[in-house]
Amino acid sequence: MNISLTNKQAIICGASQGIGRATAIQFANLGASTLLLARNEEKLQEIIRDLPQKDAQQHHYLVVDLSQPQQTLECVNKFLKDKPIHILVNNCGGPKPGSLIDAHLDDFDNAFTPHLKASHLLVQSLHKRMAAENYGRVINIISTSVKQPIRGLGVSNTTRGAMASWAKTLAAELGPLNITVNNVLPGYTATERLQSIIANKATKNNSSTDEVTATMKKQVPLGRFATATEVANAIAFLASPAASYINGISLAVDGGRTESL
Repeated sequence: MNISLTNKQAIICGASQGIGRATAIQFANLGASTLLLARNEEKLQEIIRDLPQKDAQQHHYLVVDLSQPQQTLECVNKFLKDKPIHILVNNCGGPKPGSLIDAHLDDFDNAFTPHLKASHLLVQSLHKRMAAENYGRVINIISTSVKQPIRGLGVSNTTRGAMASWAKTLAAELGPLNITVNNVLPGYTATERLQSIIANKATKNNSSTDEVTATMKKQVPLGRFATATEVANAIAFLASPAASYINGISLAVDGGRTESL
């Protein structure tokens, strides 16, 4: 099975921490050259120093804010010039927790812009480079809420569902260009985002974070949270030549927690 990413050029959004960071490391270990996007330059510099660099591999970063999609696209295209791109990983921190009925219109704008709008502009521009290489992988990091809405994450559930529908539509449109579009749906993953959700639940329920953590782990058949690396493994597979006939799916990486088929 060929999972090598040698000679592949990948862009990874939200690469400074969590799943994005783990994905950058996994891609580099498999031979890819990477362009990392995030807001925190210090963290980007740290990860660039840690990435393996063999043979023709090169790793770069751009400090961008996905809530400014047009500026992000301009920065990416200015950097790339005529360079090829084979893989795009759309990844962005989730909206703040809260019930849907209490959400303001600004909450939707603030969520849709860095998720859907930024992802769309990047794919719209970069798919031409992928088509020219006869190799394209678009992988969107969303959430298991696509299959089963998560209580207390109203705006996030709504945004992720829109992303999944967008991706499924693109999979049909870009398939003839040998570009696949797939989603990875992380379950409870040990990241800063999950820590924030746990803290929010603890405050809301007047309980400790340890109690909330224990309750959440009981919901997972494997009895634990995922590591960011375990999610990155799935992303790397979908980016590889081995996944050449997988298109338009939403792959849950959740330890069996999601109850839907």
